[in-house]
Amino acid sequence: MHRLFVDNLTVIDFAFLDPDRGLVGESWIVDVELAGELDHQGMVFDFSLVKKRIKRLIDEQADHRLLVPQDFSGLTVQQHNDQGSALTWRTRQGDKIEHRSPADSVLFTPGSQLDEASLARQLEQALASVLPANVDAVSLTLRPEVIQGPWYHYVHGLKKHDGNCQRIAHGHRSRLLIERNGVRADDLEQQWADRFQDIYIATREDLLEQFHEDGCQYHHYGYHSDQGEFALTIAAHRVHLIDTDSTVEWIADHLLKQCQNADPGAQFRVRAFEGVGKGALADSA
Repeated sequence: MHRLFVDNLTVIDFAFLDPDRGLVGESWIVDVELAGELDHQGMVFDFSLVKKRIKRLIDEQADHRLLVPQDFSGLTVQQHNDQGSALTWRTRQGDKIEHRSPADSVLFTPGSQLDEASLARQLEQALASVLPANVDAVSLTLRPEVIQGPWYHYVHGLKKHDGNCQRIAHGHRSRLLIERNGVRADDLEQQWADRFQDIYIATREDLLEQFHEDGCQYHHYGYHSDQGEFALTIAAHRVHLIDTDSTVEWIADHLLKQCQNADPGAQFRVRAFEGVGKGALADSA
């Protein structure tokens, strides 16, 4: 038996529903290990095919989707078929999250709470269909990036995006670097990381309705994009509303303006990440 490994094969950026935290953005790095006999090339599996075939399936299954633990008692599924998906998630705090979208924007996962190991097993089972006969086993490791300093989880949707970012509930786990007058501003980084922890960053023009129900204020968002109709209802305290689209470029710009408004005499640089190893810069003029 021979084994092949590929570290950092891909990063899946997604959102998931949690019984306590509500709607959460996440980014997990994916490592893969394959075990089997050598083929006629003397390989378990060609590295180029690992990167193409396995990465593609993992991305299609989980990247930029809303992952929903199917066994949580607070979940009600009204619809999930070719015509679309509609569900309600009631957190243990009592507030609800309603999500409506095309069906391929959602992945149901086993259990009542999402974790790296259970999702890895689900993806390993899906990979069986794309592996050659000489490969006997595939093992995935899903892991968060090791971050020194503040970081936060956020969810958003980009209706103008050409690809899967248009899905109204996908997200990221992201670093944040802020400099004030050329010096790292640890206080501001922590302040914004705390404020954005488990947040939905929403665009004002997508806000269709505000209402109260059972003592809780809710926001209802919705839009039509190339992939179809999207809608999200979420408690107002889980939202940070901005006046622009919620691209990482606009998020960095928003953070810069907030820092400048609080300290007009200082010069700032904001380095906002979108998941692992990518993001946007914004500087004081």
